[in-house]
Amino acid sequence: MSTPSDANPESGDHESGDHEFGDHEFGDTAGEFGPPTKDPWKSFRGVMAGTLILEAIVVLLALPVVAVVGGGLTAASAGFIIGLAVLMILGAGIQGKPWAMGFNVALQVILLFGFFVHPSIAGVAITFGIVWGYLVYLQRDIKRRMDKGLLPGQRD
Repeated sequence: MSTPSDANPESGDHESGDHEFGDHEFGDTAGEFGPPTKDPWKSFRGVMAGTLILEAIVVLLALPVVAVVGGGLTAASAGFIIGLAVLMILGAGIQGKPWAMGFNVALQVILLFGFFVHPSIAGVAITFGIVWGYLVYLQRDIKRRMDKGLLPGQRD
């Protein structure tokens, strides 16, 4: 016997627990899935923005290396390093755009030209190039999983 507190006036159920987890009201058919409950791109954009900020810091830390080990800073070498760091910091704010990953990869290619400023900058470019290669892989994997409905929360 059910009590008034057990009744669910919206669904017509008169016993508690009838409709909590077992039956789905929205047409539960095999193979159907909805969007993820949490936006995976929101956190991925944060990872990309954070990576760009960290990279900008590392690039700026190359200034004393080039000044001491590289034979001194010139206007061109300082402008290249500072300008690239500024682009990275500004780029952290545009990670919501559809072309953001292309922009990030283009920054890595430009950073490779830092070899002509000092070989240590090419080392930074190679290191972060590996990181960005992994992020490109992750972006494709998240898209593939989302399209197949394999992300957590898509089959709840």
